Amino acid sequence: MGVFDEALAVLAADPNLGVAATYRASGTGAPVHLRVLRSSPDRMAGAFDTALLQATDVLAVGIAVLPGLAAGDTFTIGADLLTVESAERDAAGVAWRVLCRRSP
Repeated sequence: MGVFDEALAVLAADPNLGVAATYRASGTGAPVHLRVLRSSPDRMAGAFDTALLQATDVLAVGIAVLPGLAAGDTFTIGADLLTVESAERDAAGVAWRVLCRRSP
């Protein structure tokens, strides 16, 4: 584990930044309990000349903790079920940037 991996682990462990989550591959795999960094920025989208405000969820997950991710996998954080739409590695290869949609 490198210094960037360790720094991400410290940030995720911080109760002010990280949150407890449960990951499941394809929504049905064995549960993996981990901590992630979660942000929920609002995104502006347009349709039919109307501006729409759309809630999004972006997770930062250490690759050392979760080596593989795919669209359709799920994270449960509290009462929220988040389905992975896409995941990309950061430039250093330390963390996933996971774009999720909230399931009703």
